[in-house]
Amino acid sequence: MTSFPDMAPDPALLAKAETLTEALPYLQRYAGQTFVVKYGGHAMGDPDMARSFAEDVVLLKAVGINPVVVHGGGPQIGAMLKRLGVQSRFIDGLRVTDAETAQIAEMVLAGSINKEIVSWIGQAGGKAVGLSGKDGRMVVADKVGRAAPDPLQGIERHVDLGFVGEPRRVDRALLDTLSGQGFIPVVAPIAIGEDGHTYNVNADTMAGAIAAALGAARFFLLTDVAGVMTKDKQLVSDLTPALIAALREDGTISGGMIPKVETCVRAVEAGVDAAVILDGRVRHAMLLEIFTRRGAGSLVRAG
Repeated sequence: MTSFPDMAPDPALLAKAETLTEALPYLQRYAGQTFVVKYGGHAMGDPDMARSFAEDVVLLKAVGINPVVVHGGGPQIGAMLKRLGVQSRFIDGLRVTDAETAQIAEMVLAGSINKEIVSWIGQAGGKAVGLSGKDGRMVVADKVGRAAPDPLQGIERHVDLGFVGEPRRVDRALLDTLSGQGFIPVVAPIAIGEDGHTYNVNADTMAGAIAAALGAARFFLLTDVAGVMTKDKQLVSDLTPALIAALREDGTISGGMIPKVETCVRAVEAGVDAAVILDGRVRHAMLLEIFTRRGAGSLVRAG
């Protein structure tokens, strides 16, 4: 009779195996589905976090999910404008964009940032293609205007934001072709207008519009906070449009979180299965949200 030595499994290795087992039903559920990820914030400027993000995206592709990355770059645009001596002005969080600023924004977003993300994904073993909404007229935008208060007159005046746009329509054909050929599309938030002008688009808005057009199973909005927090700093893990409206009314959701939840609500009402606000500074936060029971952020469903 053959005897075997006592071979108790290494606890760390066993934990990894159990993690894979826990992930199995989610792998089965999302195989073949599309995830749209808005990538931005401080994580973009940290090489270690950028490398971790790229590895996560490549892993999603490897297990049969089709990720589409839409990135921001506001701080990088601001730094370049400052270097060139161009003054920035904002209204409701949107940069007033004249012709010179629009050219600089396109150079930074569709150039250096976009190709850097493509490079990170390549180093992680994936195949990425960088593009902007202008390529193939993928995203056509309308010019955005804003009403701003005039304290001297006590009225609101229309303010011209310049070359700032909001997506009118998204043609998914190019994204479908790239994903079907095994590529990971990386999209800069630059769009074309019907007037032929180039428009700078808020990256959250661009990502939400693309997620809606693709009928994405998940829209991930990586940001610099854990998600929607209660007044006593507890994470609100599940949200609906009705609950979001109530939390805005009582002041729980305020400031910069308002446009983020608005983007999520528009996405789920347009057909996205769920949108998730996540802390992009947490390593593998996206994988924790997708493949574990507890999740890691604030998930928004249509209700």
